Amino acid sequence: METLEEMIVSHPFWAGLNPRFLDLLKKCATFQRFDVGQSIFQEGGNADHFYLIQKGRVTLHAFVPGRGTVTVQTVGGGDALGWSWLFPPHQWHFSAHSSDPTEAIVFDAKVLRDEAEQNHDFGYELTRRVSKMLLQRLQETRLLLVDFYGFAS
Repeated sequence: METLEEMIVSHPFWAGLNPRFLDLLKKCATFQRFDVGQSIFQEGGNADHFYLIQKGRVTLHAFVPGRGTVTVQTVGGGDALGWSWLFPPHQWHFSAHSSDPTEAIVFDAKVLRDEAEQNHDFGYELTRRVSKMLLQRLQETRLLLVDFYGFAS
């Protein structure tokens, strides 16, 4: 079995990270397993963790007035989960539940935010990586909308 350090270093989110940041990440990270259907976080709740999915799948849901709960997206191994922890007011915009048995590296969001504020090199790296993730999700959403509305390219 991989150590937590090996899991952090090998996750695509941290690919190419300056090794001097590894000690910080190890200090604020834990390994967690989620059973099928287990709640990971709830829409409107405090966004106090950041998740890197190792194995399994996680489904994101949102409550839409008049339609109820709708599935927004599914993420899996190698993906990062959650960005609400980085932006005030630090509340989840979606709910997340494991769709399969899921393993994740879980980071204490306050520690990451505080370190990013104190160490701007780390803050830049973190923001750059979260921005890349946001861009990928935005592109995926755009493609879904094109498909949904039947627009031709």
